[in-house]
Amino acid sequence: MKHPVDIHVGQRIRQRRWMLGMTQEQLATSVGIKFQQIQKYETGANRVSASRLWDIAATLEVPVSFFFEGLEKSQLDDAGEYGDLLTDKEALDLVRAYYAIPEAQRRSLFDLARVLSDAA
Repeated sequence: MKHPVDIHVGQRIRQRRWMLGMTQEQLATSVGIKFQQIQKYETGANRVSASRLWDIAATLEVPVSFFFEGLEKSQLDDAGEYGDLLTDKEALDLVRAYYAIPEAQRRSLFDLARVLSDAA
């Protein structure tokens, strides 16, 4: 059975990799393993060792603590169900597109979204 912490860490690896537009193959090559191992980490099927997590963090340019952010005790008590919006590929594509917009236009879009969400 997959442990909720392994699932969460795997989701955070996938989230950051997607945010950088990096493939599983590119991440695997950078840390010296096969892409199938990255797949297993991302699904929580395999546990990531401390040294491998260190290498992954360096490649993804985040501190090791990034992989544990948002992990709450209540999630550990849960059956491993996560509703993290940023594990959704469509949501990540939207975030990437948002940050590709020039800053002044992005701010206007953000303000518009805020007004629309208040109106709903």
